[in-house]
Amino acid sequence: MKSPALVLAVCCVSIVVAVMDISIVTVALPSIRRDLGASVSGLQWTVDAYTLVLAGFLVLAGSTADRFGRKRVFLTGLTVFGLGSLLCSVAPGIGWLIAARAVQAVGGTMLNPVALAIVVTTFPAPADRARAIGVFGSMSGLALALGPILGGALVDGLGWRAVFWVNVPVIAVAIVATLRFVPESRAARPRRFDPLGQVLVVLVLGCVVEAIIEAPRLGWTSPVILGLLLVAGLGVAGLRRHEPRRADPLLELRLFRSVAFSGAIVTALFALCGFGVFLFVTTQYLQDTRGMTALTAGLCLLPVGVLVLVLSPRTGRLVGTRGPRLPVVVAGVALALGGAASAWLGPATPLPLVLAVSLLFGVFLGTVNPPITNTAVSGMPASMAGVAGSLASAGRQTGTTLGVALAGAITGAGVWWLVAALGVGVLALGLLSTGRRAAATARRAAALFAEVEGEPVSLRRPTG
Repeated sequence: MKSPALVLAVCCVSIVVAVMDISIVTVALPSIRRDLGASVSGLQWTVDAYTLVLAGFLVLAGSTADRFGRKRVFLTGLTVFGLGSLLCSVAPGIGWLIAARAVQAVGGTMLNPVALAIVVTTFPAPADRARAIGVFGSMSGLALALGPILGGALVDGLGWRAVFWVNVPVIAVAIVATLRFVPESRAARPRRFDPLGQVLVVLVLGCVVEAIIEAPRLGWTSPVILGLLLVAGLGVAGLRRHEPRRADPLLELRLFRSVAFSGAIVTALFALCGFGVFLFVTTQYLQDTRGMTALTAGLCLLPVGVLVLVLSPRTGRLVGTRGPRLPVVVAGVALALGGAASAWLGPATPLPLVLAVSLLFGVFLGTVNPPITNTAVSGMPASMAGVAGSLASAGRQTGTTLGVALAGAITGAGVWWLVAALGVGVLALGLLSTGRRAAATARRAAALFAEVEGEPVSLRRPTG
């Protein structure tokens, strides 16, 4: 039998690589702009092409893995991700780079949610599962925080292309380790595909992001922007009409009957939207406004990475023993304070004060991911692990995508007050989604699926 610890390690490596490519590229954006002559919208799409594809196809990847085998889909994802990374490293122009980032993201969709489903099935005992999910969830936050540091070193030492080709040897090792250590698993009842639902999800997300990115240039009342928002609205209406009619919908709307699950998804969206703004604005503020090198800018974010490294494992253990409420409350307060404090930073602000403000974002990121992940899958039958985990990941990626888009659309201190408001939202959602009533709705929602599997619902009570 394969060692659960080795399986967890392989899954953690995969999420570090996939998630780090969201943040590692941000510190390379000024160099990419100079080398490829990219516009602000081009830089936004360099980040958002990756996160948008992740958000749009994560649920499909999770259900595909449940049907065809999680190990098989996981290996496919590693291969495609490695190929996309190689294409990014040789891109001759910004358009080619954006397209290669989309290819890279196709592979990334098969890593994060599938790895989570592998972790959930590898650790069947609730307490062990909570601890494993805590470790796995902390890797996501750690990767986001440490990406700019590694990216800065690579950009200054080897150029911006190095932030992409460095993935290739890591992926090669991960493929070998997966073949050797990760067992195959499938859902007891595979879900059927939902092509129309998939098209509508991508259409909605793509139109919203394109509208936000292009609105500063075209104006919010321009026919193009209004048309994009109209199409997005029609897409949402189509999803609400189409999905409940399917036996196996892409978006399993019955999951949202759980207040705990719904709160986790919206919290993920708010939280990563705030952090997406922080990464996109701060890395360019440090380099373009304060004149730092890429490495120095990355090192300025080292306090964020250290706090994530210290707090995330402890948060995972806390969630496993006492539930998710306290960590989510702490995260919301830290994000709100960090956004409000950042609104007062300027070109001449003393660097120690800038670093002190970044500590708030480190506290936020170190405490927010484990409770989100645990709450999303807690109490759900095993057959829904891939879908529930995919929706939690999709919430994160959608939040990051919108954060980067909004960072370019809102000027001045206004973008930081938005971050503060998102922190207040995380706090409110944390209180709403972790109480007894929320837990009761989670048990009722789980019963809808447990009845199909013949699994006793009482064995799968949420931990918080």
